[in-house]
Amino acid sequence: MKILNFGSMNIDYVYVVSHFVRPGETLSSTRMEIFCGGKGLNQSIALARAGMEVYHAGCIGEDGDMLAENLAENGVDISLIRRCPSKTGHTIIQVDAAGQNSILLFGGANQLITEEHIDEALADFSAGDMLLLQNEVNLVDSMIRKAKARELRVVVNPAPMQPNMLSAPLNLADVLFLNELEATELCGEREPQRQLFALRARYPRTTLVLTLGEHGSLYQAPGGETYRQGIYRVPVVDTTAAGDTFIAYLLAGLVLRLDTAESLQLAAKAAAMAVSREGAAVSIPRMDEVKAFPV
Repeated sequence: MKILNFGSMNIDYVYVVSHFVRPGETLSSTRMEIFCGGKGLNQSIALARAGMEVYHAGCIGEDGDMLAENLAENGVDISLIRRCPSKTGHTIIQVDAAGQNSILLFGGANQLITEEHIDEALADFSAGDMLLLQNEVNLVDSMIRKAKARELRVVVNPAPMQPNMLSAPLNLADVLFLNELEATELCGEREPQRQLFALRARYPRTTLVLTLGEHGSLYQAPGGETYRQGIYRVPVVDTTAAGDTFIAYLLAGLVLRLDTAESLQLAAKAAAMAVSREGAAVSIPRMDEVKAFPV
């Protein structure tokens, strides 16, 4: 199975702070670093480090060569990346003393994808292949519909949650990854079990995965079979790419035909390793590291 990730690529400017900046406050950071990031890039690198055959499609500006190079260095096919006359997407990330993050996003070139680019990217993929999407690029609706017309398996992580996702054809998704806030936006419920019930009514043919932070995750297949996975507790350094790592390793486990419980355990271990390290893409572990993770 080939995996096409039509996703964002961002330059992350990371500032380590004692606490998140409050309204009207000027705060000095103790350290500043620049990393390659973006949900799309992070998930592609995580998939590649998990041993998957992954292709990344998207747009960068004239200042984005480091992002394409980073993907290629990690074994991701970058032939479907296009350069646009715009600034590359970037983020301003605050990381506090507890390792939590606050992120300000500028879409830049990530918002310049065209219908022609989508058609070109999908041309080499067919039934049984997978399309992975997030909501940091434009034309997600079109990507979902065109991929399903080609009988691809569509996986959607609608983050960051924006109004366009409320009308997107998420009912066509084969797998939907949501955190608690995103699930609430879609179904109006706040308690995870009630969220699953409401989302199941809306998306009866979709596998639902709720990521619940320190409470782990819930997985429910279309037939109602449900699994709960806890987290592996480690010292938290930076949570920036934890969700992206979890998504990629869960998908990798399913592609490798591990059973659902094993796939969830694999994803939870990988996410635990990611939060114990600084940075976004640089924090993502390789499959051999995850397999060696002590339980």
